[in-house]
Amino acid sequence: MTNHLVGTKGETQMLVTSEVAIDFLGGEDARVFGTPYLIGHLEMTARNSVKPLLGEGQDTVGTHVDVRHLAATPMGMSVTLRSEVVRVEDRRITFRVEAYDEKEQIAEGTHDRFIIDIARFTARVRAKLLN
Repeated sequence: MTNHLVGTKGETQMLVTSEVAIDFLGGEDARVFGTPYLIGHLEMTARNSVKPLLGEGQDTVGTHVDVRHLAATPMGMSVTLRSEVVRVEDRRITFRVEAYDEKEQIAEGTHDRFIIDIARFTARVRAKLLN
């Protein structure tokens, strides 16, 4: 059913700005791309790569992230984020993810996403809130 997704690749580029940089080390020169933002952008790169290939009313949600943040990227540098589907098991999609700044690789790892029916997912979330 979804094995056609294996090999699907995604790529996005972004600029490290103050909105995605840490600010707890003090001076402006120490502001670098924050790990939570890196992971979030890797997740969206993966999601967006397969979304057009899913059925009507389907999307994916993240279920597992295993990413090593390898190097710091200062504000003002651009980052390229990449994903590739390496395995599909029923509705679980496993991606290899990686990121590079202008000088070096800054992240590598895997990310799992689960294919959901949006209407059923929304109903379950609503029911959880009400019960």
